[in-house]
Amino acid sequence: MSDFPKGEVWLVGAGPGDAGLLTLHAVAALKQADIVVHDALVSTDVLAYADGAELVLLGKRGGRPSIKQPEINARLVAEARAGKRVVRLKGGDPFMFGRGAEEVLALVAAGVGFRVIPGITAGIGGLAYAGIPATARQVNSSVIFLTGHDHTGLSPEGIDWQAVGKAAGMIVLYMAMRHMAEIAGRLMDGGLAGDTPVAVVMNASLPDMRVLETTLAGAARDIAASGIGAPAIVSIGKGNLLREQMMWR
Repeated sequence: MSDFPKGEVWLVGAGPGDAGLLTLHAVAALKQADIVVHDALVSTDVLAYADGAELVLLGKRGGRPSIKQPEINARLVAEARAGKRVVRLKGGDPFMFGRGAEEVLALVAAGVGFRVIPGITAGIGGLAYAGIPATARQVNSSVIFLTGHDHTGLSPEGIDWQAVGKAAGMIVLYMAMRHMAEIAGRLMDGGLAGDTPVAVVMNASLPDMRVLETTLAGAARDIAASGIGAPAIVSIGKGNLLREQMMWR
């Protein structure tokens, strides 16, 4: 395990929720930290490893009032310049739709030392807990990860949905719940069949995990009817059909 120098910021991936999915490097960082600046979705079991550290919640939740990214960046820089060992604890992996790159660039601009400790992303680990493989040789040889909204909160522009539907054996969507009807419509307009299997995994890896199995055409309707909501990961493709045999929770 590496020693954590004072005055540095370590970006640590907390994984999808289950504390058992933390890496050894992540646990070591949390145990050495003076302050942990964490996201809203980081579980209390994960935070328990930061015994003795100051815990600061600076999470961003879609559709709710939250601190702006430049303020988070400034807080990280200020705490490091005060000589603290700063852990920036982010759900999943810091670089998978987690704004980790923006925070690292802010640290670089400020001349603050940093390290990145990757985490298990929900699009792989969370699906695995639901019995859904992101790839399986008999079903698909490709997977595409997409965010369901851009920096404005709207569904992302500039995506060739027809190409996505044709190229990907599995499509894994992060933060897509608010725009599922629009995304499904674009994929079907691009030629993806309405009966394509869809799975929605809420609170992936946690004891209260819920899984909704539906189709591309029925996804938005079934999500609304089921009451399932964020945080959730959405997978689209035939790999979802393997859940019937591979479900282990």
